[in-house]
Amino acid sequence: MIMLRICFALILWGASVMGGSFEARAQAGYDRPGSDYTHFVVRSGDPAVCAARCERDGRCRGWAFSYPTGAPAQCWLKSKVTARVESLSSVSGVRGAGVIEPRQGKVEFSIERYGDDYRSFDLPTEPAGAACAAACEGEKNCRAWTYARPGYGSRTARCYLKERIPAPRRSPCCISGVVR
Repeated sequence: MIMLRICFALILWGASVMGGSFEARAQAGYDRPGSDYTHFVVRSGDPAVCAARCERDGRCRGWAFSYPTGAPAQCWLKSKVTARVESLSSVSGVRGAGVIEPRQGKVEFSIERYGDDYRSFDLPTEPAGAACAAACEGEKNCRAWTYARPGYGSRTARCYLKERIPAPRRSPCCISGVVR
């Protein structure tokens, strides 16, 4: 009987955690400061590594990933789900959510369209590559674009405008899109 009560209490606690006020998915452009119990370098620069490590660690309730902006990419595992705060170079989430990149129309998150560049230039850091997309839309010859986050081959964010539409490749470095 006691064991049944304990199981029921655990089920209720789990339902309250899952139905809490936080959104149960990873969010690009947000950090979750505080309640860190460990952190590590993510050599691949992929936030999915951080989410997967949280899944395998029974103590982990949330995580925050920092893109490599002047330092290697980092993952912080959290003992509690903390409130999110805006941070352009971060992705954060809660256990059980994985990494779900936002969908914004024709924008392709974690996609690189390699090659066929006719022009490239540095840009300020931003979470969705909007300035790069706008630059492509403003040029007659541009068919596609790729925004490379800082820390992936360059210290600054970089926009690549394409004269053709290269095939998409999954890569945490980049955000891409097709215009024409």
